[in-house]
Amino acid sequence: MFQRILVATDGSALSRKAARSAVALAAATGADLVALNVVPRYPLSYFEGALSLSPEEVSRTERSWAQKAQAVVDAVVQEADRRGVKARGVVVNSDLVAESIMSAAKKNKCDLVVMASHGRKGLKRVLLGSETQQVLTHGTTPVLVLR
Repeated sequence: MFQRILVATDGSALSRKAARSAVALAAATGADLVALNVVPRYPLSYFEGALSLSPEEVSRTERSWAQKAQAVVDAVVQEADRRGVKARGVVVNSDLVAESIMSAAKKNKCDLVVMASHGRKGLKRVLLGSETQQVLTHGTTPVLVLR
């Protein structure tokens, strides 16, 4: 049914639940798994003129975020290994989360994307946006959304 499944995870409780479901689906279908975490760049423009941060501090913060992201995807890969699923973790640095998910799905030749939806409604959805909605409406790969 599926050859390769991409699961987008940010380490939140809801995305960990989606990752467990993706691992179970991959095990049931014999698919490989790609665990993806998108790490934003440090938002320098927010602080222009107000706060002076050294390049070393910014670099240290970004390295810390990347290490946490790697730990998130490593946990998914370990779970997949325990279930006998061939898996690998991918960490991407980008402020464009939905675009990064769609690009990773295409690059890794995935035939399904699994991701969580926080189910925000109303003003929160407008203000915070929905990466899941963007992947659903702009992507070409089928998407399984879990809540």
